Amino acid sequence: MSEETIYQRLENNGVSRRDFLKLCGTLAGAMGLAVPPLEASGLPDHLLTENKTIHKIARALETKARVPVIWLEFQDCAGCSEALTRSQSPTLIDLVLNTISVEYHETLTAAAGHQTEENKQNIMQQYAGQYVLVVEGSIPMALGGAYCTIGGRSAIEILEEAAAGAAAIISTGNCAAFGGLPKADPNPTDAKGVWELITDKPVVNIPGCPAIPEVFTGTLAHFVIFGALPELDDLNRPVTFYGKTIHDRCLRRPFYEAGKFANSFDDEGAKQGWCLYKLGCKGPTTYNACASIKWDAGLSFPVQSGHPCLGCSEPDFWDGGGFYQGQSAPLNRPAATVVGAAVGAGAVVGAAMAANNAAQKKRAVQASEE
Repeated sequence: MSEETIYQRLENNGVSRRDFLKLCGTLAGAMGLAVPPLEASGLPDHLLTENKTIHKIARALETKARVPVIWLEFQDCAGCSEALTRSQSPTLIDLVLNTISVEYHETLTAAAGHQTEENKQNIMQQYAGQYVLVVEGSIPMALGGAYCTIGGRSAIEILEEAAAGAAAIISTGNCAAFGGLPKADPNPTDAKGVWELITDKPVVNIPGCPAIPEVFTGTLAHFVIFGALPELDDLNRPVTFYGKTIHDRCLRRPFYEAGKFANSFDDEGAKQGWCLYKLGCKGPTTYNACASIKWDAGLSFPVQSGHPCLGCSEPDFWDGGGFYQGQSAPLNRPAATVVGAAVGAGAVVGAAMAANNAAQKKRAVQASEE
């Protein structure tokens, strides 16, 4: 008997065909793909189905079973797992119940010890070549990997075993992608990112400290639906989310263009929301979607809250010239890129998040009225 498909699971849980198509549109937005505003469009079902992007996603969800996920943690603080549990679009619950199946996660599992490890071994055998391996945390190589062991086995041994049967690997957070804080000078554990060690499997990096939850879920959704990783840059980051700098989309960019900079955290410029470049903001050299997707359902991000960007989605950011060090000479960058960036993929993702959150609130109100 074949496994239940994602669509069948949704249908059995009472999801209508139209709501299913709207979900496909939301997933398209989460992946940075252009789609019509479904929630407000009032389009009949046949027109929704005729949209090529939505139709392709719908077809994939109608024919594919949930994707097993094995999630490993090494030299980390569990911050990326913590961030993911607060993901808003799609929510972690929807992602786990309808699209993926997290079969192993040390932090979130209810089981422990030999029971958990036995389950992981069974999943790796049963779904060899099909499961997605997610790695959080850097891998120490010094002293034969002795700085990080689980059940008496080194991180590199566990990683290589799990990577052998994986269809793809997602390195979430700067630690797993580039080594992160454990790799900071003098790097006593010889910490490394996954892509430095696993070279025979497709690896996508979702850097950040922590990684933006919607960037992770959007990338995972892309693999689930299309069976392949999205377009990547030269650091194996999804171009959709890492194709523009923080500076390109920053709401403080007009002050930068006007030459208005805060010179301290409590001067009048800071109170007026002026550019934080002279306070060490790394926004002009940091590629990420913080300024468009933001955090906490699009509420804010560090620069909006008055803190300079630390560049946490870039390699070696902890050793990248120090934090809060003033930069006297502004970059000579044209302002024209701002307009293009505002309607780019990151803005599509933000719009999808807003629509999804509004839909959830609407359903909650209707349920309370009933």
